[in-house]
Amino acid sequence: MRRLFSALLLAAFLLVGGLASPAGAHPMSTSAVLLDIRDDRVEGEIQLPIDRLAIAVARDLTRTSVLGEDRSFLKGYTARHISAVGEDGAAWTVALGTGSVRTIDGTAHLVYPLTIRPPDGQVTDFRLRYDVIVEELLTHKVIATVRYDFDRGILKTDDAETLGVLDWDTKSLRVPAAEGSWLKGFATTAGLGIEHVGEGADHLLFLLMLLIPAPLVAAGGRWRTGATSPRRGLVRVVHVVSAFALGHSLTLALAASGVVHVPSRPVETLIAFSIAVSAVHAVRPLVARGEVLIAAGFGLVHGLAFASLIGDLGLDRGSLVTTLLGFNLGIELTQLLVVALMMPSLVVLARTTVYPAFRVGVAVIGLVFSVSWMLERANLTAGDPFEGVQTWLVGHPLLVAGAVATLAVAARLRCGAPWTPGPGAVSEEVEEAASPTRASLPLTP
Repeated sequence: MRRLFSALLLAAFLLVGGLASPAGAHPMSTSAVLLDIRDDRVEGEIQLPIDRLAIAVARDLTRTSVLGEDRSFLKGYTARHISAVGEDGAAWTVALGTGSVRTIDGTAHLVYPLTIRPPDGQVTDFRLRYDVIVEELLTHKVIATVRYDFDRGILKTDDAETLGVLDWDTKSLRVPAAEGSWLKGFATTAGLGIEHVGEGADHLLFLLMLLIPAPLVAAGGRWRTGATSPRRGLVRVVHVVSAFALGHSLTLALAASGVVHVPSRPVETLIAFSIAVSAVHAVRPLVARGEVLIAAGFGLVHGLAFASLIGDLGLDRGSLVTTLLGFNLGIELTQLLVVALMMPSLVVLARTTVYPAFRVGVAVIGLVFSVSWMLERANLTAGDPFEGVQTWLVGHPLLVAGAVATLAVAARLRCGAPWTPGPGAVSEEVEEAASPTRASLPLTP
């Protein structure tokens, strides 16, 4: 196990050191609509990722062609999919300016200036209808932000309020004429945090790898079933979740505010490596209560990825405080949901003879997935051969949790009598004694 851990560590450093170009685990290429509310008009711009736009219009678009032979077609297409209507049902005038190409978050975008005018020259609440790209791409999202703080036509602050998300299901948003409550932007960013972390198989798998050994006791370099109460098991889970939350919250705040910047490729590679380390720890404890240390240490790395996701989604255009609080809340809610779905079953399974095989089997799967991710993110393989399985698992969380719960119930019924500590069990006191400095002392197997 020590040789395996050393090999993984060496591989991670080689991968990180040899990487030059950025890559992300959650490539989004989202569109953006930026609105500035003035007294007599609404100004702003539309940012369209050229790669997503090419799929939507079924054309081979390049940075040159969107301003050349495809210029008129693309402007007409975009204009047909944007409209604005006042609360009285009257249509507002929507005009697009001359397009340009700009690199945003490492992706080439076609950018159009936008002007929306009410028929009576007085901006009031209105509804923006928009389905550029999303009318063809089910998974594409458009982040809409709005700024209000103008004094005599001069913008006083660059902070924007996250208005909402436009996608296949939501193709219109209500735009208030005056600055509203920060709560709506907060709720929007929290929802995005829940959605995108919930869709991130690597983040979820890392958390699951840390939860698997939580009901057990590390003693003599092995996992043993401990004579622990459900309360003590819950405390250990709280320690793991809190350590991960503390780690990712710190780097999320630092990176999102621009204090720390790390290229995304080494970050994503280290995330895959963190899963490998936690998987190895689930098979054989690397250190007593190591899951808490792993959660805290690699939580710092996961926070950098979350910050990168904020930029990819365009949330960095909004109020930084609101964005960080909302997005972080979404992350924590997702964590708690995973714990609520999985931990009761793991606690029951941990007190049956089935758990050693279950624990090792799930850990091996996590290790295989993590190695595949590391190879893919190092461009050593063309793709991830397990992507279909990962997508299915993430897309069916209730089914996965139900299968584990069914296994737990079946194993518990097979055991019959209530569980009592046997020869292979150790107590919390033994666990406390099995510190890293005494890991070499033999204990009764």
